[in-house]
Amino acid sequence: MAFKSGFVSIIGRPNVGKSTLMNYIIGEKIAIMSDKPQTTRNKIQSIYTDEELQIIFIDTPGMHKPKHKLGEYMVNTATQTLKDVDVVLFVVDNSKEIGPGDRHIIEQLKETRTPVILVMNKIDLMNPESFKNLYNLYEQEGVFKDIIGISALEGANISSLIHKISDYLDEGPKYFPDDMITDQPEKVIVAEIIREKVLHYIDQEIPHGVAVEITSMKYREEKDIVDINATIYCEKKSHKGIIIGKNGRKLKGIGKSARQDIETLLGSKVYLELWVKIKEDWRNSQSTLRNFGFE
Repeated sequence: MAFKSGFVSIIGRPNVGKSTLMNYIIGEKIAIMSDKPQTTRNKIQSIYTDEELQIIFIDTPGMHKPKHKLGEYMVNTATQTLKDVDVVLFVVDNSKEIGPGDRHIIEQLKETRTPVILVMNKIDLMNPESFKNLYNLYEQEGVFKDIIGISALEGANISSLIHKISDYLDEGPKYFPDDMITDQPEKVIVAEIIREKVLHYIDQEIPHGVAVEITSMKYREEKDIVDINATIYCEKKSHKGIIIGKNGRKLKGIGKSARQDIETLLGSKVYLELWVKIKEDWRNSQSTLRNFGFE
């Protein structure tokens, strides 16, 4: 059988499970996950390879109405990928109807010639009647080449989804080595893991104004140890106090939780130092966005 390969974009509203889906397929935490919307800010490429197939998945920021330059960058990033891939996965959740956010994306999909597979996530939270009703609503749109129900959290029907994607890919080369699961540098993934922990530990709107920069990351020669220094940027002095917490407890919790995930990722013991700094209104600063990697 001829080897197939191709690029697949994962799009959808914020918080429908796009990153959970990608992480399950790859078997590693590449994209961060949170119950807060707009967690993913950049295009994150991860690579699935088996004996017959290589799929490069692009997890995009959730499509939403932008409120600042960062938001505009995120939406443009998601929209651009519709033209640059072989297949689009449009992920929706267990909502009982097609909401305005999904309707907006469907209108954009009508303009693309790229094959679109509708992925109905969170079927573990749906009964058969609800699934059928939602299936019929989306089928009537006439946009989708295929519709499949999955649970990204439990792994239900993921192998069937891979087979469906394969049907729309052509014979092609192996772009990446078998053991490569992402094109993202370690520093980028480490920074994202730290940001994920901030999202988990901070309840208010503050996390959306947080960015993480890895200022140094060095492997010790004599031991299997990595020293990492990272700066957490926030937009206000009051936000800095909340992130640090009383007697530094909040920041210690963020650091401990992040260190455990980073050690799993790198397979090494990690010494992590975190600093918190204020950079006012950075989400509207073109130069700061560029420095943080949002080109």
